[in-house]
Formats: sequence, C-alpha cells, structure tokens
Amino acid sequence: MIPKGRLLIIGGKEDKGENDSEMEEKNNNFSPKEILKLLAKSKDDRVEVITTASSEPEDMRETYTKTFKEIGYTNFDFLDIRDDQVHSDFHLKRLEAAKTVFFTGGDQDRICKSLRPSVLTDLLKKKYLEEDNFMIAGTSAGAMCIPKIVILEAINGEAMLEHDIELDTGLGFIENCIIDTHFIHRARFGRLAHAVILHQECWGIGLGEDTALLIEDGCKATCHGSGMAWIINARHIGQTNTQTVKKGSPIYAENLKIHILTDNCKIDFNSDTFEGATAGE
Repeated sequence: MIPKGRLLIIGGKEDKGENDSEMEEKNNNFSPKEILKLLAKSKDDRVEVITTASSEPEDMRETYTKTFKEIGYTNFDFLDIRDDQVHSDFHLKRLEAAKTVFFTGGDQDRICKSLRPSVLTDLLKKKYLEEDNFMIAGTSAGAMCIPKIVILEAINGEAMLEHDIELDTGLGFIENCIIDTHFIHRARFGRLAHAVILHQECWGIGLGEDTALLIEDGCKATCHGSGMAWIINARHIGQTNTQTVKKGSPIYAENLKIHILTDNCKIDFNSDTFEGATAGE
C-alpha cells in the first residue's frame, strides 16, 4: 500500500532563528527556518510535538514555541509521553486530531522504549498510510527512530569493527532505510555504512545538520536545507568479511554506492533513480 502521508526526516540542528547560525554565515543556500516551515501546509494545521527523547522537555517546549510562533503556526502543543502513559485516551485523542506529529531530538532509545510497540504508534501508522498529507516528522534522534531499524550506539573509530554497533527495532514508518543524523559534523559515515552492510536491503540515509529529506509516496525523497544528505546503497556490494570477521577485527566491503543530495535534489528509493537540482535552484 502506498502511504498517503509524508515523512520529514531532519539531520538535527535545523535553523530555529538563532543569531549564531553557522550555516547562515558559511552557506549561500541558507534560508531561515526553511525546514521547520515544511511541518505544516497550513499555519492552522494541528502540530503535536513529542518531546519523549529529551531529558529536558521543558527546554524543547520553550525553544520550539518561540520558533513556531515566529513562523506563524497557530495550532501546536507538546506531549512528553513516558512508558506508563502510552495507552492514555488523552494522548490518543490528541494524536488522532493531529495533522503533523513531530519527534524532537534527544535519546532515540527513550522514544523506542516508550512507543514501540504501542497503540499510539499503531494509530500513527494508520494515519500515515490512510490520511492525505498527514506528516510524521523527526529531528536528530527523533528522525533516527522513524524507520524499522534504528542505530542505538556505535563507535566512530578509524575502522568499522565487528561488534562495535548496536541496532534495534525502530518505530517502523518506513522499512527499507536506516537513518543517521548530524552526519557530517560528527563524522558518522563509518557507522552508517556498517549498518547497511549488515542490512543490505536498506538504504543508508546520512543527514547533515539543517538538512532534511521529505519523503512522499513512501519512496520519493526530496532534499531540503543548507547542508547535504548522503545516501548509501549496499545492495550490490562485492567482497565483504561480515560473515567471517572475528569480534574486534575490521570490516571491509567492496562496491558501496554513494549519492550526495543538496537542496532540491531527488531520489526514488524504489527505482534507484536520482534527479539533480535544476539550474538556478
């Protein structure tokens, strides 16, 4: 079934109107609050912000309240869902009425433990599949939880070592991708490559800061923002030692395929077709 809803996955540190934005100084493609403006098609659409990943949900509330008001959003609120609340009728009614559900950053393990599995996640999956223009969005840890497989921990060393990555089950809104965030700034190529080498059926999506992919029809992604998204395809790798390597030893792989997307570039995850941004964009 082709989902009627959309996914917005954000690499973290999306512009919120701060005066000290590094991207604003260094990137001539920078546009203030560009990514967060994609959360809703109408300023009156209901946006529910889930702060479960954060250890400081009140700070998240303060930051996003200020930014959303500056954008002009008029209908948003915040939910801090913890393990003992996942079956609350209050939360179900709130999410049922939402046009966008946005997971903030923090610790992806907190989201997974609180919402997987749950009736709330089941409701969101149903809305994503059946409701026109419904959006699931996430930034940083909130984006990493959106696929079926989530990276919980990994070592960013000089080599990919057997047993240096921990994967778990994510929320499952998309099945054929693994997402990593703060990808350039925190040098995470190795850990995402490791994840997709272990799960060659999945695309690896490495999102830079202030960068997002908007995914429609479950497979058609458009890049937005002032950074870049790296797409790793391990489906056609040749030689690799993942089946025989000993714990603590380095992993190698032949013939990984890489795409680099910038603002307005597109990729179709079903057909593996790439479309660069047109001249002037």
